[in-house]
Amino acid sequence: MTARVLVVDDDATVRDVVARYLGDAGYRVDLAADGDDALRAAAAARPDAVVLDLMLPTTDGLDVCRALRAGPSPPAIVMLTALGEEDDRIRGLELGADDYVTKPFSPRELVLRIGSVLRRSSPPAGAAGAAVHVDGDLRVDTGARRATLGGEALALTTREFDLLAFLVAHPGHAFTRAELLALVWGWEFGDQSTVTVHVRRLREKIEADPTHPRRIATIWGTGYRYDPADPADAAGPAGSDAAIPTGRGG
Repeated sequence: MTARVLVVDDDATVRDVVARYLGDAGYRVDLAADGDDALRAAAAARPDAVVLDLMLPTTDGLDVCRALRAGPSPPAIVMLTALGEEDDRIRGLELGADDYVTKPFSPRELVLRIGSVLRRSSPPAGAAGAAVHVDGDLRVDTGARRATLGGEALALTTREFDLLAFLVAHPGHAFTRAELLALVWGWEFGDQSTVTVHVRRLREKIEADPTHPRRIATIWGTGYRYDPADPADAAGPAGSDAAIPTGRGG
């Protein structure tokens, strides 16, 4: 089924250009000029992904992001932000946005980012490399893209799941934020605070005390490391392909 993308921007030129590129890439496209129109459009026809400008009239982009994430079957969200809007970008990531593109941007890059988050949120059945990782009461099924804690499903965004799955698959190894951006996001460059925000959100969801995390440890001067409840799990699950790429400094 063709994915539906909702483009939300108060600039008609941006809407038209993005819609044309998305249409050429095979997506169904809906358009909204402000926050209220965006929420009405999302309610009328559930989008698979939303391209969301944060600076909107009426209901602003951050409130739209919050409302979309709180609804049933939330879509993937790619934010559009200006170069100087780092605080708003971080707030958007904290609210559950999956990715961002900074204005001025390449429409081709935006289409690639949307394709990336959609592929990650809906991988083909029986995808190669699928595995189930269990650490105490935490269970991460990469094939089903489902994580549970104590038997209860965790509400994770696409990128939160990707980051958790990667860390659980590589227990005991410390990664820099730059390495995580490259290995999880696929970015060779970008705002490393993106990783910090996602780690903080994950801790809030999987740690008994997020202020004193046990599973996702901060390695000062380096980055982050996943520590399994049972040290024997550091070898990884039987049969999983958990090879760590080499050659990246940190």
